[in-house]
Amino acid sequence: MKNIYVLIVTTLLLTSCGGDKKSVESIIEKENLVDIRTKKNEISNQIQELSNQVKQLDVAIAKLDTVKKIPLITTFTAKQSVFNHFLELQGNVQTKKNILIYPEMSGILTKVFVKEGQKVSKGQLLARIDDGGLRQQVAQMQIQADLAKTTFERQERLWNQKIGSEIEFLQAKSTYEAQLKAVSQMQSQLAKTGIRAPFSGIIDDIITEQGTVVAPGQSQLIRIVNLSDMYIETDVPESYLSYITVDKKVQVEFSVLGKTMDGKIRQTGNFINPANRTFKVEIAVPNKDRSIKPNLTAKLKVNDYTNEKALLIPQSIISENANGEQYIYVVKNKSASNEGVAERIIIETGKTQGDVIEVLKGLENGAEIIQEGARSVKDGQIVKVLDI
Repeated sequence: MKNIYVLIVTTLLLTSCGGDKKSVESIIEKENLVDIRTKKNEISNQIQELSNQVKQLDVAIAKLDTVKKIPLITTFTAKQSVFNHFLELQGNVQTKKNILIYPEMSGILTKVFVKEGQKVSKGQLLARIDDGGLRQQVAQMQIQADLAKTTFERQERLWNQKIGSEIEFLQAKSTYEAQLKAVSQMQSQLAKTGIRAPFSGIIDDIITEQGTVVAPGQSQLIRIVNLSDMYIETDVPESYLSYITVDKKVQVEFSVLGKTMDGKIRQTGNFINPANRTFKVEIAVPNKDRSIKPNLTAKLKVNDYTNEKALLIPQSIISENANGEQYIYVVKNKSASNEGVAERIIIETGKTQGDVIEVLKGLENGAEIIQEGARSVKDGQIVKVLDI
């Protein structure tokens, strides 16, 4: 509106002074300072007079114009509500029961007793390696152990009857015990030829086929997985160290499976990674239907902050002044015809969640906040609230 006033004044001035153009130029050409200042004062007085006339016309228009050009806006009322802020993370599904089985001794893999996808129990025999004659050696040592046992028992009976020397008794006992340990050690070596399940689970992959020569620490034989004890591992920024604690509830989303479930933090790391300033967190997840697999990506939402009486507003209505202060507009002194005055208020904001933000200071509960038109109104301007 101000620009329109300036345009009217300029037009009227040009119209009234159009005939004086040559006289102004002639005065400037004469370079007489007194005449130039006199002409300037004359024109300034004309501008002031025209401006006063325009103001009089505005007053007359305001009285006669029944249709006021008032900005139309929409509003909403600030109400306290529960605000839950969620920290969003991404993690991978892990299980501590997902291992590759290696042989404990060298030899030929003579037999594999299981198939891929087969369920097995803890301790079940999965495969066997050629023992290279260990079984025969154990049998021979067992015979020697039985003989040593018989000799010791006889010597013991004689010793109890006070027959024979003590040294003969002790030698028989020592020989028998040494033979038992030798047999036990050889049986332990023989047991290593049998590959057994370290825990109950599913045979995921048979890597080495029968007839292959295998070696300890080098040959991968079988992968076994247990999907009942699954967890998600993720990295959390150190700034959330005091908020992310054990037993905190977590919302877990598997977008690939189209599944969402509730989990719980079962462990938090005690070490801050200096490379990225994060700490490890484990979230236990149930997996009764066995649909969740290791290394599956999951989206996590952890409730790290809650305000029971929060005032929430859309982020889109917030503006910022030259001092970096955030402000919004509220409607004051609203009349029965829904006309009021727009008032700018400075606010302090907190956490955001989606499209809304928490207001910490500056906003009163129950205030009528301008939404549509918030960025076009001015402080102190009369506005009209639309009923929607």
